[in-house]
Amino acid sequence: MGALLRAGQRRFARGSRLGLRVAGALLVLVVGAAAGLAGYLISALAVTLGPVGLLIDAIALELLFAVRGLARAVLTVAGDLEAGDMRAARAAVATDLVSRPTSGLDASGVASAAIESAAENLTDSVLAPLLFYAAFGLAGAAVYRAVNTADAMLGYRTGVLEDFGKVAARLDDVLNLIPARLAGLLLVLAAALTGARPVRALTTMWREHARTASPNAGWTIAAMAGALGVMLVKVDHYRLGEGRAPTATDVRRSVRVMLVAAALGGGSLALIVSVFP
Repeated sequence: MGALLRAGQRRFARGSRLGLRVAGALLVLVVGAAAGLAGYLISALAVTLGPVGLLIDAIALELLFAVRGLARAVLTVAGDLEAGDMRAARAAVATDLVSRPTSGLDASGVASAAIESAAENLTDSVLAPLLFYAAFGLAGAAVYRAVNTADAMLGYRTGVLEDFGKVAARLDDVLNLIPARLAGLLLVLAAALTGARPVRALTTMWREHARTASPNAGWTIAAMAGALGVMLVKVDHYRLGEGRAPTATDVRRSVRVMLVAAALGGGSLALIVSVFP
């Protein structure tokens, strides 16, 4: 998906604003259709192979998740902060987690960025692919991941991408409307199971979810801020939570809360699908 999107950007990201929007929309639709077709064909093949087919389907679905990579990337930032290596911490959070400039961030700023990424990616990397798989099979999960990848690569308000990535960003917003809100609720439940602050997670999420430019990101980021009792800040954009500045310990705690929320989401969907196949 990434290779196709990069090639399309190099080839078609030029021209008038209208031309950029049309080209960007067509690129997302083509890559999404290709991903969906691939998912459909893999599932169709799997059905004919019995137990081996189930394994193939499961492996293909696993490729659409990034929960282990996400946890590893966030914990790497925590380790760098604990070691006092700010250069490595800034580089790690910029390379694997966020697109914002990180060179001027202090330790709490880096910790905040890592925690925000752990929270927001619960939706993108875990719950949304699961929901689309449950509703539409592997093809649905693949289409979702294609749109989400397009948004991550193209959905910026800078230069030609402001128009070329417009449709990708809007489609991603629409597809995540339900998953993001469910992910926020899962973080509240996970806070209760991990010794965090579930009541504060719920009240902070409800009160402050609209402070982000994205209609979806604020639900999980605000819930995580409340669960950890910290203030998460993206300079010149938002402040979520009313607690202290986050530390490396909070970064590790955010991974624990996120993983428990991911397990709750996966377990709940598996139960629902088994009861209502």
